[in-house]
Order: sequence, then C-alpha cells, then structure tokens
Amino acid sequence: MIEGVARRAPAVATGVKRVLPDRFVWAYQGDGDLASIGTAEIIHAAARGENISIVFINNTTYGMTGGANGPNNAYRQRSTTCPSGRDPAVNGYPIRVCEMLATLDGPSYLARVAPTSPAGIVKDKAGDQHSFENQIAARDSRSVEVLSTCPTQWRLSPIDAMKWVDTNIDPGLPAGRIRR
Repeated sequence: MIEGVARRAPAVATGVKRVLPDRFVWAYQGDGDLASIGTAEIIHAAARGENISIVFINNTTYGMTGGANGPNNAYRQRSTTCPSGRDPAVNGYPIRVCEMLATLDGPSYLARVAPTSPAGIVKDKAGDQHSFENQIAARDSRSVEVLSTCPTQWRLSPIDAMKWVDTNIDPGLPAGRIRR
C-alpha cells in the first residue's frame, strides 16, 4: 500500500503503474478530493488512458472538514457553508464526474452505483469487479463512482441517509454504467 498526497491519487497511481506495470493499481478518493481541487489529476489520467482503477466515493459533502458545500452537493442540499441549500444560480451545478470523463477517449469503463439497498450493493460489487477485471486485461483507465452517505454531516440516521441518496442524489447523478 502506498499513501499519496491528498488530491493526487491518480498521479501517484500512474507513477506506480508505470514503474510496476505488472501490478494491480487502484486508488480511492472522495468527492472533494477528486471533483474539486484534484480534478486535473483524474482528467489527465483518464485522457491518457492510464491502466489504473479509481474508486470515487461521492457523499456530496466535505464530510471530513465539517460538512461544507462540495462540488457534488445535490440541489437544495444544505451544508455548513450553504445553510439554505444549493441553488444553481448562486452555487453552480453539481459536477457530473463520470459524464465529464465520458467525453474523453481514454476511459474504457465508467459507472455510478448507489449501494443503498441489497440490489445496489450487488451492483456496486459488480461494478468494482468489472473495473478491476478491465485493468487486469489492460483496457485503459476506469472509474467507479459510489454514491455514499454522510449521516453525521447530513444529520440523518443511517437508514434515512440511504433514502436521501435515493431521492435526492440519484435523480441528478443517476446510477448506472456511463461507458462500458
């Protein structure tokens, strides 16, 4: 295991894969890390078609830094820095990372999953497995976005947080394969 500097996981993973091309290399990033200050890293790794896998955990908030408005906050989602809820006219629109990466030629697989039910958990596992199998077969870059909960910052019970993902996040960032 190698730990890299925050926001630079795709660059670190690329370096490891290029030095050790026979190794299985994957990175794990949150939405603030990947879709905000680290956006350039994922875009350029995907554009180059790096043979790495990225698991992108999207809980739509900066959960580790107090629940501030993040790049993927859902419409009307409240946060410590956006107490009245996200308004596109004021806060902009959520970044749809998988759709953005799908405009590039490099990624061979992009998917978004919502493990908020037993069926969603099965799809999440299958998406991760497909991504990892593509890497082993050396089919360019791949990413799986996992729509996740943040019950503490959202001030919801775990069950209510899963329902919130389904009713508020999934409609704007629908689960499914973006590119196969």
